[in-house]
Amino acid sequence: MPRPVVTAPAPARAPAPLAGLRVLDLATLFAGPLAATMLGDFGAEVIKVEHPERPDPSRGHGPSKDGVGLWWKVLGRNKRAITLDLSKPAGRTTLLRLAATADVVIENFRPGTLEKWDLGWEELSAVNPGLVLTRVTGFGQFGPYARRPGFGTLAEAMSGFAAMTGEPDAPPTLPPFGLADSIAALATAYAVMTALAARDRTGEGQVVDMAIIEPILTVLGPQPTWYDQLGHVQPRTGNRSQNNAPRNTYRTADGTWVAVSTSAQSVAERVMRLVGRPELIEEPWFGSGAERARHADVLDAAVGDWIARHSRADVLAAFEKAEAAVAPVQDVRDVMADPQYQALDTITTVDDPELGPLRMQNVLFRLSATPGAIRWAGRPHGADTEEVLTELGLAPADVKELREEGVV
Repeated sequence: MPRPVVTAPAPARAPAPLAGLRVLDLATLFAGPLAATMLGDFGAEVIKVEHPERPDPSRGHGPSKDGVGLWWKVLGRNKRAITLDLSKPAGRTTLLRLAATADVVIENFRPGTLEKWDLGWEELSAVNPGLVLTRVTGFGQFGPYARRPGFGTLAEAMSGFAAMTGEPDAPPTLPPFGLADSIAALATAYAVMTALAARDRTGEGQVVDMAIIEPILTVLGPQPTWYDQLGHVQPRTGNRSQNNAPRNTYRTADGTWVAVSTSAQSVAERVMRLVGRPELIEEPWFGSGAERARHADVLDAAVGDWIARHSRADVLAAFEKAEAAVAPVQDVRDVMADPQYQALDTITTVDDPELGPLRMQNVLFRLSATPGAIRWAGRPHGADTEEVLTELGLAPADVKELREEGVV
């Protein structure tokens, strides 16, 4: 008689690393809400609070399908959606009740707005001394620009990013996506976790003041120090670098493009051998990245001429064999089909009740023991209002009254 097959139980999945953390997302558009999304991806309970009549504008940004905004499906993932008019007394009272149960509040109103509604740090910390109030604005909470409308585009202009981006004889260039907002979102998520780590030691919350104009300065490198010490102002150099060459995009024989980088001396030498110009390695200037950059015309011609005679597939194969750094210039169609992204599950599929299977970027990083996950895509406006308020202790009659008053 055959022995029964005994299947070992699947190992229990550890709780998500931020499970038990409650975040109130009062912010709109991108930097603040994206920071909340990042926290939600790793298990935080995120409650998205929107105005009953004026939802987060990101719901209407970009293309939509069947009247459903697709950007919101990504930005609103892992969030429960409720509505609340904070400017009304009953809305204020309800928000304070929610804040008493929360760990983090993220907001991006102009400085002074929460205070106008009697929902500033003094009132919030009174109901919850351990709260982390995270304020994300264009210019910060003080200074001569604090009350100006602030968007990521302004940060990209003010920080020096636009001034150094583009061809030398062309206008400054802004990115075609929310670069400064996204960088600020990453910084905000980090700031929240830093403040929570401090709370673990002290038991006390605090205010995070995140100005969108600041994090982008950090990722632009040591430019302030260069200017301070040398008076050096980085010019626009197109795809070229002042620190090494060859570094550019090059057109292949089949009309596509590849990018080449030679930040390491050994890689630069391999590239020159690969393209049949080993004599350039012997030039006295070739041993320095900065000197190679001054001879970029010569090096770009050598690399560009060789690449122009080969298909993209052949270029990538040859560079890989030579252990030289290259990548195809891809649009989103290529990204979706790229085998490395597929192996990493960078673009994953989420089942959505409104639109069915949706493909979107996965969580930011992989944790071996407590991974993050996309539990659901962005929810309809106010979809979870009644459930969240009932959990808060409001009776159905109370919620009905709030609806009748236009508070939710």
